[in-house]
Amino acid sequence: MAQGGAVVDVVGAVDLPMPTLAPATLGAGSAYAPKPARYLLNWGRKYSLWVFNFGLACCAIEFIATSMSRHDFIRLGVIPFAPGPRQADLMVVSGTVTDKMAPAIKRLYDQMPEPKYVISFGSCANSGGPYWDSYCVTKGVDQIIPVDVYVPGCPPRPEALLNGIVTLQDKIAGENLADRYQRPATSLLSPRIGAPE
Repeated sequence: MAQGGAVVDVVGAVDLPMPTLAPATLGAGSAYAPKPARYLLNWGRKYSLWVFNFGLACCAIEFIATSMSRHDFIRLGVIPFAPGPRQADLMVVSGTVTDKMAPAIKRLYDQMPEPKYVISFGSCANSGGPYWDSYCVTKGVDQIIPVDVYVPGCPPRPEALLNGIVTLQDKIAGENLADRYQRPATSLLSPRIGAPE
């Protein structure tokens, strides 16, 4: 330390579980990354989720309550408000999804970088909710984009969203990205790459 510099003391260290390399926590084998490297990558993605909230109704208020100090999902490694879909890892769809809103949801989902995750939050986003029989209501956001976790309730409690986030983090921890994206084997690639037609 330089002479006259300030003394810095580390206070309030983050209480995250230490990575263990037990075979049960590594997930399925992967040809693309060694098990410890894949485990560390998944651990990093698990605790650094940037959330893009697509809030449409009263469930969005519960999402805001979950991000406040009483429930504080930042302690789980979730950053509540990404600047936009291009910086987000997780989209939380909450509220009634109408047929007119469906193309916007699909477009925003397509703008998210891979790997991307979706939580369907509340009865309206899960199945249409009390408006399910309306001519203009989509009967669940899973008809538009793939959903990883469903959080039931009308509106769900903030604790239910926290449980959904922990469920998603457990899914990410055991994930194998090669299996998720079904990359073709090199033997399936066309042998005519670079050949004139």
